[in-house]
Amino acid sequence: MAKRDYYEVLGVEKNATAEEIKKAYRQCALKYHPDRNPGDKAAEEKFKEAAEAYEVLSDEQKRARYDRFGHEGMAGPGGGAYHAGGMSMEDIFAQFGDLFGGFGGSFSSGFRQSGTAHATNRGSDLRVRLRLTLEEISTGVRKKLKINKYVACEECHGSGAANADAYKQCPECGGSGYVVRMANTLFGRVQTQSACPTCGGSGKVITDKCKACRGEGVVMREEMVTVDIPAGVLDGMQLTLTGKGNAARRGGVAGDLLVEIQEEAHPNFMREGHDVIYNLPLSIEQAVMGGQVEIPTLGGKAKIKIAPSTQPGKLLRLRGKGLPIVNSRAVGDEIVVVDIHIPSKVTSTEKEQLHALCQEGGNFAPTAATPTHSSLIERLHGLFEG
Repeated sequence: MAKRDYYEVLGVEKNATAEEIKKAYRQCALKYHPDRNPGDKAAEEKFKEAAEAYEVLSDEQKRARYDRFGHEGMAGPGGGAYHAGGMSMEDIFAQFGDLFGGFGGSFSSGFRQSGTAHATNRGSDLRVRLRLTLEEISTGVRKKLKINKYVACEECHGSGAANADAYKQCPECGGSGYVVRMANTLFGRVQTQSACPTCGGSGKVITDKCKACRGEGVVMREEMVTVDIPAGVLDGMQLTLTGKGNAARRGGVAGDLLVEIQEEAHPNFMREGHDVIYNLPLSIEQAVMGGQVEIPTLGGKAKIKIAPSTQPGKLLRLRGKGLPIVNSRAVGDEIVVVDIHIPSKVTSTEKEQLHALCQEGGNFAPTAATPTHSSLIERLHGLFEG
């Protein structure tokens, strides 16, 4: 099923203010909150959908990218994913819980961990920025990144304990890994569960700490991480490498590595979505006489034919010479903008010759101005919109 428009999900206009978006999300979240709809899977999905929409539209940069490229600009390719969709219920309450009552760790209505199950300790995420050239973006690339991060201690295998017997039951939670509290919410007093702050959810505490990591279970190390960047990624797109972030203290699940794409400026091309624009300088002779010229492309060189009497600002389209579209077989185009080279300095002889040509009139006489509606900017917009 195709994703719904984020503005439609929250029921706001595209020019809605940040406060209007926040208010709309709060109304949706309260309407589909799990405590109001216990066991209702459809309401749960709408609750998650609203949170996903709010995560994008409440962020100025993400919203601008979404307005420009739609879901394509937010959805991630292949092995990585843009960190907008797929939010868990825990993520939503941790990130936006303060908007509708504030549920810290766990919450009720069928989502509470039961019995003596222990909380899952999770390492923190890491974020890095990766600079790519247009050539790398056009083909996709594999990069190796040196990351300083917490890894599991080799001495204690991440447990933090000097040996297998160096534990005792946590006195705070009685070994359950959770503490139970009552919270005041919009729906009255609700019982919530959260990981025990004393044992971190493990249900036990260490009596003899590992000397290598001082009982933390993790140590700082430099690690090489390989990331495969698919072709066609957008500037600002974020890829998530699950489990490649910091290791969790004393066991648990490692965090994620978030790789943000930064596109380097190119000496020849300007990017517009998945098209690239190249400014082609022609001499007056080439523009008048026409002929064949060689131009750069992202894949090398290409020869194009210039028709006689080519006017400055003429646009030529090279199909399939742009950038691939992520998760698609389609490829953008290269738009060539013709520019006539006007010398900054001319000799006296050249001035006389030019003056003589203009005095003769005919084909070298100036013509009426080009209508405003045919401006380069409007024609470029026409190309991209078409």
